[in-house]
Amino acid sequence: MKRALIHDILKRYWGYDSFRPRQEEIIMSVLDGRDTLGLLPTGGGKSLTFQVPAMVFEGITVVVTPLISLMKDQVDNLRAAGIRAVCLHSGLSRAEHRLALDRCRLGKAKLMYVSPEKLQSATFIDQLRSMDVSFLVVDEAHCISQWGYDFRPSYLKISLIRELFPDIPVLALTASATPVVVDDIMDKLGFKERNVYARSFSRDNLSYIVRNDFDKERRLISVLTNTSGSAIVYVRSRRRTREIADMLVRNGISA
Repeated sequence: MKRALIHDILKRYWGYDSFRPRQEEIIMSVLDGRDTLGLLPTGGGKSLTFQVPAMVFEGITVVVTPLISLMKDQVDNLRAAGIRAVCLHSGLSRAEHRLALDRCRLGKAKLMYVSPEKLQSATFIDQLRSMDVSFLVVDEAHCISQWGYDFRPSYLKISLIRELFPDIPVLALTASATPVVVDDIMDKLGFKERNVYARSFSRDNLSYIVRNDFDKERRLISVLTNTSGSAIVYVRSRRRTREIADMLVRNGISA
């Protein structure tokens, strides 16, 4: 029943006939009410692992993410697909902020994206009490671990939401976590059991080649003229990007 429902939602709102590896397993774990940690590579479809179950749960899904640009982009895409979503961040006016909260309180939104800094507001935490929160998502979950490379103290406030709604499932998502960080994420978020779904980070379409050459520009021209498609050249400074681009143009390569 649940599998048929999530496939129907996937097709109806996103137009896909099937899930990517691990997506369906993560979604089913969440719908079974289990705290879940998803380790998926960038571009692996993390957003669908919470957007699809958000459409199944009766109440609102709270998504904590530190990336305001991603927050805005996802909300715009969801609205375009006919899914009611709002975001709360420092760039909103007071009126926009109040309207978004009212929509959540009145059940007129399925997903609410918030920045972790928002959780430091006692007023906001009190406002959550009046909402029917059914699902908690922690994006970039490695930020909650002091063992992680991008630790953010504001992430520790997520535990307040868990205290308010102890019976709802939490989905933690990250593309970068060592085994120590994985254990720390589950500990900090109060997982009721260890439950990790990981997808291989191996990219079969990528290969790495290291070449030592005193004449890097000559080598660069040789590589670019003997390969198809576009290329990205990384250099140390803006000045060097201009110099390399001008050099490539002089040698008949658009850059």
